[in-house]
Amino acid sequence: MGSGAIIFTYRDERKLFALIGIIIVAGLLALLQIGAQRAGTASPISTVASAFFGVAETAISAMIGGIRSFGAAIVALPGLESDVARLRTRNERLVEANDRLSELAAAYAAQSAVRPVVDLYHGIEARVIGFPPENEARAVTIDKGSLAGVRSDEGVLAAAGVVGHVVAVAPMSSTVVLVTDYTSRIPAVVRRGRWWGIARGNLTSVVDDYIEQDAPLHVGDVVVTGEGRSFHSGVPIGTVTQVERGTATLYQTVVLRTSVDLGALDRVVVVPK
Repeated sequence: MGSGAIIFTYRDERKLFALIGIIIVAGLLALLQIGAQRAGTASPISTVASAFFGVAETAISAMIGGIRSFGAAIVALPGLESDVARLRTRNERLVEANDRLSELAAAYAAQSAVRPVVDLYHGIEARVIGFPPENEARAVTIDKGSLAGVRSDEGVLAAAGVVGHVVAVAPMSSTVVLVTDYTSRIPAVVRRGRWWGIARGNLTSVVDDYIEQDAPLHVGDVVVTGEGRSFHSGVPIGTVTQVERGTATLYQTVVLRTSVDLGALDRVVVVPK
């Protein structure tokens, strides 16, 4: 070969084929565009381009909207913290108000429960305000005393029945020994059959002694007060939970569950003798 001969390499052939391919594709696209224009329809190139730019525009708009929302949230953050603090304070006040209303409702319910007892016996309504330290005696303190007309040995009732009797009176308070105290003694009658006995305290319960041996007593029988020094007759003392029939005595004994929940006393009524 002479010095002026043109030498084609493999790389040059690839470039040539690529150029020819581009020309062919461009020609085909041109023919498609011309055919679409003559037919009066949108060309595939325009359709693809419109779709691409539409998707891109939607994505960009969404991105811009997210950025704006994030910025607005950052700007509003101090105000949101203030709203949360205000709502928390309001919620605490509502909880306190609800607690007060619940206490008032409970007090009203307790007062309403003893109102019939007050009306029936013309008694003195009082509230339990204290228990003795270390519970050395089964007794409670009420908020009414001699100034309200309370006197020693008067019976004390709750809505469900017997509580105890007054043992000490001060001007503005009184001490009440509960029916479960060892010193408590009350004339008692089994309501079904009218069998008499003496109800005495047994610390956690009440025992009704000296009931005649042939009395057919049963668990569930109700024992009420007999007419006595501190109580009128017919006030519930408790319900029989156990019957003990002695073989060497002329009497039988029953154990009672008190009619009143003595561990949850609130409103009571002092009954005049």
